[in-house]
Amino acid sequence: MSALQSSSAPAPAIATLPTQPANQFSLSGGGLHVDYASTSLDGQPRLTFHDHVRTLNFSGTEIRSVELPDLGTIVSVTLSITVDVGSTTLSLLVPRVNVAGNGGTIVVATDAIITVHKTPFAPHLPGQVDNYHVTRLSGTGSFAYF
Repeated sequence: MSALQSSSAPAPAIATLPTQPANQFSLSGGGLHVDYASTSLDGQPRLTFHDHVRTLNFSGTEIRSVELPDLGTIVSVTLSITVDVGSTTLSLLVPRVNVAGNGGTIVVATDAIITVHKTPFAPHLPGQVDNYHVTRLSGTGSFAYF
């Protein structure tokens, strides 16, 4: 058989491992630490935020999330509200991550956005109302059975 002829032997199979989408993330960077689980024993999402000043825990409806096909999932929580001044939120970009079905972990890199939302005394004055601070986070994604 010449080099130009094809053989009838099947191509070797590529081994594939069963995977699961990650449902737990532990991420740190820039003085922040965020633990996020999209589900828990009671079926509710959980998020813990820690910076140099405070540790805050969120669950259930305190956590807002929206899935965007081009981005992954944005998970947001309100860190603080100050009457007549505004609020501060954390938005975590949660990428799509597949982990081995046997409980493995995968290295993850993403961003957290802390947004200061100003509530002006005169709401119709010109000016930027939302100010963003982006922090690069890295850590792990994993899958846990609940």
